[in-house]
Amino acid sequence: MRTARVAAAAILLAATALAGCGLNGEADEGSILHKRSLVIGVKEDQPSLGLKRRDGTYEGFDVDVARYVAGKLGVPPDRVTFRTTPSSEREAALASGKVDMIFATYSITAQRKTKVTFGGPYYVPHQDTLIRGDDSSIKNVRDLKDKRLCAVKGSNSWKRVTEERKIAAKSVEAANYGECLTMLLADRVDAISTDDLILAGFAVGRPLKIINAPFTDEKYGIGLRKGDLAACEAVNRAVIQMYQEGKAKEYLEKWFSKSGLRLTTSVPQFEGCT
Repeated sequence: MRTARVAAAAILLAATALAGCGLNGEADEGSILHKRSLVIGVKEDQPSLGLKRRDGTYEGFDVDVARYVAGKLGVPPDRVTFRTTPSSEREAALASGKVDMIFATYSITAQRKTKVTFGGPYYVPHQDTLIRGDDSSIKNVRDLKDKRLCAVKGSNSWKRVTEERKIAAKSVEAANYGECLTMLLADRVDAISTDDLILAGFAVGRPLKIINAPFTDEKYGIGLRKGDLAACEAVNRAVIQMYQEGKAKEYLEKWFSKSGLRLTTSVPQFEGCT
């Protein structure tokens, strides 16, 4: 499987070389490939992924990947602006032009594909569950029955527990995952269930633990305006280069090496631009 992916990547890069600089000419006028600066939507409350510092700047894996991809599109860091984009606002932000791209733990789903064109995925984490360190009652997703589960508005993660798996957890609404973390530490919810990269960032340095019982694959996509296929193809080429150059491994180890998570450093299988 890996050999096939590497071969496919080599073919795609060869096609890029043949196309040369003609890509922008093939893109429609509304494509972000014509832009000299970019506004990129990210999260502000997810440690190690997308976190807003006190000085207003952003840091994390998603931020590093976004800068890399923007650079491959010809936009240097000084012409990239990051903007906080909560889960509930992502589709509207792209449709309105408020942001040009989104790197915000944005899982690719069939429903979202009807509103957004996705590049990538640039990483495939797995859904797991975070609980307090002294809680021994939750060992797998089935143990969330009758437990208070944090439910972030606009996120599909909690629905995969209560709707897809029909587990009768008690959903407690939150605006974002930062609020979920506060609620978990304050004993106002019993668990947060979402992507393991998000949970790893929360667990570091806190009396919390990941139960290490993953039950889904989450494909982190690059959100683009619906129909911008030229940009989708371009960001996919950038993601391939990021892995081949070792930058993906560098970013993953930079942010998650101390979390104990098993990290994947090979090129993910792409969804295709639609």
